[in-house]
Amino acid sequence: MSRISVRGFAVASATAVTTVGAVVGVAAGSTPAADDNNFEATAADTTLLADIPAGQQAQVQTASLTQQADAQASAADATAKKSAEESARVQAAKDAKFKKAAAEAQLEKERQEKAERAERASRSEVRSASAFATQGSYSVADVQAMARQMIPGDQFQCFSNIVNHESSWNYRASNPSSGAYGLVQALPGSKMASAGADWQTNPATQIKWGLNYMDSRYGSPCGAWSFWQANHWY
Repeated sequence: MSRISVRGFAVASATAVTTVGAVVGVAAGSTPAADDNNFEATAADTTLLADIPAGQQAQVQTASLTQQADAQASAADATAKKSAEESARVQAAKDAKFKKAAAEAQLEKERQEKAERAERASRSEVRSASAFATQGSYSVADVQAMARQMIPGDQFQCFSNIVNHESSWNYRASNPSSGAYGLVQALPGSKMASAGADWQTNPATQIKWGLNYMDSRYGSPCGAWSFWQANHWY
């Protein structure tokens, strides 16, 4: 027989612990106490066990190794579960970010399409120069009213800003030094003949030419106004 130390062995089976304690008591020649609880506590606290049969030693070691294996398996399962949960969380965050970006892109696309539809509708509603009856003269209010009906609503203010600076809405405004003429101060004024032969006396013709000029060169009256603000000419 040999003495073995069982400190460090975590015995999983309560039956095995009780059995080991009983063997120790018999080997030492002592009589087990009547109190079973005290007996088991004493057996559990015993550091050295003597004269344990080889089979019992194997049982103790097997129980300890089994518990260690179970603990390691549980720890591995917990680690794997945590890793899977973290991966799922990261993927969910990526999916949410992608969906948000897609939704924002769709909203921006719809906003642009709506703006384009509104602009097309606005342009389709404007009147042409020929829609206005010819008059002998026109007041500033008359000319502005014509421009409001010919210029798309979202571009009128920009067009108005340029005309305010160039001619103060005087369709007969003339610059003797440069030859610029009319509401938009076409240079030379005769350029406006492409919009109508009555370019010198008809504000509608001048507005038509000015709008075409701003659209073709700057994209729109607002594009022309942005250039004017930076350069004080257009």
